[in-house]
Amino acid sequence: MTAHIRAKKDQIAETVLMPGDPLRAKWAAETFLEDPKLVNDVRGMLGFTGTWRGNRVTIHGSGMGMPSLSIYAHELITQFGAKTLIRIGSTGAMQAHVKMRDVILAQTASSISTPSAGIFREVNFAPCADFGLLRTAYDAAQSKGSDVHVGGIYSSDVFYDERPDLTEMMTRHGILAVEMEAAELYNLAARHGCRALAVLTVSDHLVTGEQLPSADRQSSFGDMVEIALEAAFA
Repeated sequence: MTAHIRAKKDQIAETVLMPGDPLRAKWAAETFLEDPKLVNDVRGMLGFTGTWRGNRVTIHGSGMGMPSLSIYAHELITQFGAKTLIRIGSTGAMQAHVKMRDVILAQTASSISTPSAGIFREVNFAPCADFGLLRTAYDAAQSKGSDVHVGGIYSSDVFYDERPDLTEMMTRHGILAVEMEAAELYNLAARHGCRALAVLTVSDHLVTGEQLPSADRQSSFGDMVEIALEAAFA
């Protein structure tokens, strides 16, 4: 047990899917896992462990933003032995050719700052996905017929951004979408020798102004969860 995860060590699988929303973790576990068991509810951050096609999987919320994710990912890796961590979440598209409900596989994750900045200091470390996971996730998405994009994303420190110049610069440099967690997940995975990937579904569009209604978000995320699971156990 840790300060934030009440589970016993053997209750956490080596493969962990990490949505930001704890209720989405509950929905994903109940929808895709066999015999899911609640293993954590400290501070309302829900975690469940079950099986998928005979493979043990934990689905655990990360909270919003890199500082929150860094706590849970660090504890899952260092205290519970997690080896493969896949973020599953929503993202805001930053390119016109990316459409609502499309799936984005984050090859790299740019940022202004992450919780790891104090460790890297003067180094501009380049956080990136595990290539094996990225490749198998892409193959899984293609086989499902999902509209999938692979490339760089931007992990932001803020949700209500007041920097239109920053959005323009990211868009001009081909960044596909913005979210708030992946860069630090990739940092932690690199530091501890783990595999990591962010599989994201477009729920908002910074170019067109479109937004998925709350009720549609959950129903649109099923492909993303299946892609993540297939990538982990390919």
